[in-house]
Amino acid sequence: MRSKLVLSSPLQAKVIAVPESRQLDVLAALFERRGARVIRVPLVSIHDTPDQAPVIRWLRQFIAEPPNYFIIMTGEGLRRLLAAARRNRLESDFVAALAQVCKICRGPKPGRALKEIQLQADLLGSAPTTAGVITTLRTLDLETSRVAIQLYGEDPNVQLMAYLDTRKLGACLPVAPYVYASDSDNHKVERLIHLLAKGEVDLVAFTSQPQVRRLITLAQEAGLETELRRGLARTKIASVGPLVKDALLAFGCEVNVMPTKSYFMKPLVRAIEDLYSNSVESSLDQAPD
Repeated sequence: MRSKLVLSSPLQAKVIAVPESRQLDVLAALFERRGARVIRVPLVSIHDTPDQAPVIRWLRQFIAEPPNYFIIMTGEGLRRLLAAARRNRLESDFVAALAQVCKICRGPKPGRALKEIQLQADLLGSAPTTAGVITTLRTLDLETSRVAIQLYGEDPNVQLMAYLDTRKLGACLPVAPYVYASDSDNHKVERLIHLLAKGEVDLVAFTSQPQVRRLITLAQEAGLETELRRGLARTKIASVGPLVKDALLAFGCEVNVMPTKSYFMKPLVRAIEDLYSNSVESSLDQAPD
């Protein structure tokens, strides 16, 4: 059944670029229901770490000797670990070990993944960032504790690992269950950069840090960094959450809108609607009588 068009949305006829990959159709549909025209440019995809041997060794060690704490950075990472355990007939043992461990989730998405296996987070980061996780860890007595960490992508998370090095742990057990890969053809990304520079896109909705990094890297490799900067400066930019916002700010972008609490797709779309709704109200207030 087709979803009904949302009537009189402030997104009507807006041109919105969507770099999302995993849930591209879901996010695009949310905008299209509101009458927006969506430019689909998936920038990254996620794959299991090519060498699964270290992941399997980590799972077997986790099961044989469950750590005191398990820091779960992403829901995707936990699901990838569960899938790897399932492929190797370790899933029930892994879930049983998880139930014994104090689970520290960076944000709500890992918590959702835990609920799928009837478990829940024991602690949350004070904010859904690495810094938020560190703030929570400061409240714990970690000396001699064994701490497992699920990293995301190929990011070694130097900030978190450096902090843990100062805590006199019994053992630090990191695992990286997935990697990011390029997803969109280069010429499609270059076309997006040209459209941005021409002012033909109203808004870009970023939903992950790798999307930002991929767009910047490709622009630099293609000699289009100046054009990208010019295009982003004249385009409204939406971020799904603070980590993505930080990556955009580091590139010198102005982030116009971000959900205030829940960092998911639906709150992102609602926040973008509010942005344009407020813009319309402001222009009406400034119109001459």
